[in-house]
Amino acid sequence: QVQLVESGGGLVQPGGSLRLSCATSRDIAVIRGMGWYRQVPGKQREWVASVVSGGATNYADFVKGRFTIWRDNANSRLTLEMNSLEPEDTGVYYCRGTYRDRDYWGQGTQVTVSS
Repeated sequence: QVQLVESGGGLVQPGGSLRLSCATSRDIAVIRGMGWYRQVPGKQREWVASVVSGGATNYADFVKGRFTIWRDNANSRLTLEMNSLEPEDTGVYYCRGTYRDRDYWGQGTQVTVSS
């Protein structure tokens, strides 16, 4: 079992930045794959970015150059740095981790980009 808890969401103006964090109940080193997903109004939940335990990262095209994902191994946290935010980025952001071939999800954190 793995518990994931997201934090860091909030209201930000277009062009602004936010840093999301996902705390893990287990040593993050045992979670082989982790990623961020989002639920944008009017769309299906979509993949945003991911990082495997070895550190390799991947990004959805719509966030490349704006978002950065990394593992904070010392604090067992998954982080998403979001820059140049746009209103289209508004949604609920979820943390996901894979442990022993099972996927675990957090409850999500709301990100609202509006002037």
